[in-house]
Amino acid sequence: MTEKPAQSNVMLVGENARQSDVNQSWEQDNQAWWDWYVTLADNGDLPAAALSDVPPLPTIDLPTDAAIAEELQLPYALSPQQCEAFRRDGFIKLANVLSAGAVIRLRQELTKLLGEAFDTALDGVGKDRFFSLEMAWLDNPLIKAYTLSPRIGKISADLLDVKSVRLYHDNILSKEPGCGRTPWHYDDHHFPLATNDVVTAWIPAQPIPVAMGPLSFAKPLAVLELVKDIEFNKFDTSYDRQIAEVFKANNVAVEAGAFDLGEVSFHHNLSFHTAGGNRTRQSRIILANTYYADGARVLEQPTMVSGDWQKFIPGVAPGEIAASELNPVCWPVGN
Repeated sequence: MTEKPAQSNVMLVGENARQSDVNQSWEQDNQAWWDWYVTLADNGDLPAAALSDVPPLPTIDLPTDAAIAEELQLPYALSPQQCEAFRRDGFIKLANVLSAGAVIRLRQELTKLLGEAFDTALDGVGKDRFFSLEMAWLDNPLIKAYTLSPRIGKISADLLDVKSVRLYHDNILSKEPGCGRTPWHYDDHHFPLATNDVVTAWIPAQPIPVAMGPLSFAKPLAVLELVKDIEFNKFDTSYDRQIAEVFKANNVAVEAGAFDLGEVSFHHNLSFHTAGGNRTRQSRIILANTYYADGARVLEQPTMVSGDWQKFIPGVAPGEIAASELNPVCWPVGN
């Protein structure tokens, strides 16, 4: 066992706190994982700016749940150039993946679920928190339609250039007003999957202006080579700071633009990305669904950075094919 270093992090307990490396299982729940993870982001020493208002969502007649389910089955036309851009840059932002009505209805449902889970009305009540709620698709038919959507699944398979994709998990994420940055990271660190054919569909439940902290991507995908040897530090912000310094020194391009209503991003598990703090008075709510190539196996040695991964792939041991009953094939339909 590696001895406890001089560093510490109050969010860590047990062996997660005592050992210096990450080669052990996560010992708490996934909300505690997020509470720990956001402490690893460098938010600088400057005083935080005042929170700002954002325009209200449009007032429109909302589609029925049945109409939304039908929309989420329609194919989305990807061009060869878009697929090439994803494979070069490691991410792509696609306009009009969802209609305005589908986005607004999604926000209503996610807000309700988060409020029930965390006993808060959100939008300013979370006190700088980053809330996470997974596996909602199992009990909520509307969220199931978004999560197992053939429209989203086919985009994911086409971008990865694989025939079939399974769901790893859904993740409802709410970055509350005043919450700081998400640290620089790449998702291969987080998923216990022995494949690089993994993509996350990041589905905003509202437009995301820059002040709200949109997801930001370093490009191209090959920038991983610049930082792959930087050692992850689970106790402080040093990993995040070092990544930022290397990117700055090498003039790495970062896509940090706003998200329009209905725009969805897809990012590869080797794509380095971050997100700014939420400096608005509205919760930044996201549905993030992760998909992977059918046939992938669980890593031989998952780490604590994968959180409570057994919750998402129950009954599957390290080294086995990741195909539990909670990992349905999302594309092609009927498999």
